[in-house]
Amino acid sequence: MMEQLIKDFPLQMKQAMEIGANAAVRKPKNEIRNITVSGLGGSGIGGTLVKCLTDGELKVPLIVNKGYFLPEYIDKHSLVIISSYSGNTEETYNAMQIAQSKGAQIICVTSGGKIENEARTNDFDLILIPGGNPPRACLGYSSIQLFYILNKLALIPDAFLKSLEAAMELLIAEQDEIQQLAKGIAKRMVNKIPIIYAEDTMEAVAIRFRQQINENSKMLCWHHALPEMNHNELVGWRTKNEAFLPIFLRSDLEFARNAQRAELNKVIINDYVGEIIEIIAKGNDQVQQSFYLIHLTDWVSEYLGVMREMDTTEVKVIDFLKGELAKQPF
Repeated sequence: MMEQLIKDFPLQMKQAMEIGANAAVRKPKNEIRNITVSGLGGSGIGGTLVKCLTDGELKVPLIVNKGYFLPEYIDKHSLVIISSYSGNTEETYNAMQIAQSKGAQIICVTSGGKIENEARTNDFDLILIPGGNPPRACLGYSSIQLFYILNKLALIPDAFLKSLEAAMELLIAEQDEIQQLAKGIAKRMVNKIPIIYAEDTMEAVAIRFRQQINENSKMLCWHHALPEMNHNELVGWRTKNEAFLPIFLRSDLEFARNAQRAELNKVIINDYVGEIIEIIAKGNDQVQQSFYLIHLTDWVSEYLGVMREMDTTEVKVIDFLKGELAKQPF
């Protein structure tokens, strides 16, 4: 199942763009002075990705909330985008109720559940996306809606449309090569502990890769971003351990100083590991490169899980946790 969902990601992007283009987003009653995207896991990573990709264009601050509560400053000048694939995420539902109590403008992106019902009851703007799949396999649906919301509210320009279309076409054209490359990378990761590094502008991609290794490959790993990791984590590299496998996500759009840092980091870290992997992005802008790397590393996580003889779709421990929490009052 997961393999087919990953393979269909470019098609999902196309469908998501059609949904976004047809979405009804009303003009805000009050000036928007800040934006919060509230969502967790597969629903929250879309917000993190869009934040990274729009930071250079947005004229108002955007944060991603991954908990039960919202910042105190949320008010009638706040746009709160509620992102929950299932529509039943308790943390996100609680955040929505807080946003409502503070008079924020609320837009919901969901496939149904309590959040759809609440949106219809309270006449919130609502964008429905197809349901029935694992949330982590629906990043295209959730993230692309955020681009359209920001654009329809005149918060980002139209240029992203061409970038998303170009990204989709790139993934289609490169699909066979991406799968072969991903399979080779996955083989090198078996019995290793992945440590993912990327420039801060690509940190969302690194987070996504980490999450996919967790859920699809059923492994622990960690990530960090340049240049921040040069001020702390780099000092932790002191003991040789060939189980550690640093993976650098690289781009020809990197700030020159960060590119220099990455090269120096490789020299320093190389003394403590058996090998280092570099994964090079393709595409003409940050949107294209981000979606390319996401698709490639999604395939890596799938192949790695299969090589480890795991069911890459199941998340029984999360289901157990949610079931136990449901037995307790909230």
